[in-house]
Amino acid sequence: MVFAHDTEMSLQAAAALVNTLEPPPTLDAVTDLTAFFDRFGYTGRHDRTRAELDDVRALRPRLRELLTADRDTAVGIVNDLLAQHQAVPRLVRHAPLDWHLHAVPDDAPLATRIAVETALAMIDVIREDELSRLGVCADDGCEGVVVDLSRNRSKRFCSTTCGNRNAVAAYRARQAAD
Repeated sequence: MVFAHDTEMSLQAAAALVNTLEPPPTLDAVTDLTAFFDRFGYTGRHDRTRAELDDVRALRPRLRELLTADRDTAVGIVNDLLAQHQAVPRLVRHAPLDWHLHAVPDDAPLATRIAVETALAMIDVIREDELSRLGVCADDGCEGVVVDLSRNRSKRFCSTTCGNRNAVAAYRARQAAD
């Protein structure tokens, strides 16, 4: 494991959220947000309203900027997000996780909790100088964000779809060369 479980989950959730900007567009319905909430194990307040969905969707460009920033820029964004949301880190424990960090109340809006949890995760990434684990998809037609938590740092594509598309293209190029 490269990072603590909550850090890894927050990074993966942030990338998945940012990647809903990529075609085909997703995260269009409140039910999509509920599926996201459940998939990444969020706890606390979840209003299940269009307003909440709009707030979470509005967060995507800022998270994309954070996940693709250089180290110094990322520090500024992290500090801004933590100050904006008046984050005060505290240790909490709830199933299925052991002790981990939260920095806003459980009843804070979901978009606030996502922003702050991503900022907290990025603190670990920045302190460990591991920003090379974050990047943009290697598929020429995709701008998806990649979080590489593999031991050998080999993840290049944001999704199986992009990876498969490139594998097929490489195969076809080899066949054409023969």
